[in-house]
Amino acid sequence: MAAKKQFNGSADELEAAFYDAISRADLEAFMELWAEDEEIVCIHPGAPRLIGHAAIRASWEAIFERGSLQIHAIQLHAMHNMFTAVHSVIEEIPPKQGVEQELHIVATNVYIKTPQGWRIATHHASISSGKAPLDLFRASVLH
Repeated sequence: MAAKKQFNGSADELEAAFYDAISRADLEAFMELWAEDEEIVCIHPGAPRLIGHAAIRASWEAIFERGSLQIHAIQLHAMHNMFTAVHSVIEEIPPKQGVEQELHIVATNVYIKTPQGWRIATHHASISSGKAPLDLFRASVLH
């Protein structure tokens, strides 16, 4: 495996790069964001668990063959420590023209701090019925 680029940004910046690579259907940039560990995990909505670079790469290659996806991570709830970040997000996908969407995607992204910087260890996305809920946690926080 070729050496990966150093990514010294935060876990938040890595997450932005993750969704940006998806929006451009850039498989090479997308795979550079993953940890080098072969125990990395990706679970697409309604699909089996994929473990390792080869399985994850093949799945996203098939997805990107149909073009890019415009996915926006909203309602971020994050837990961070020095070496791990866990982000729970709602993935917002623009509906097709004239089609009202009655589902949303809930995703968990786990990032680890490596010698090469922050990397993705796990991406788990699940379909949830109905419109995305209001972010009641943020609404209840006093500033």
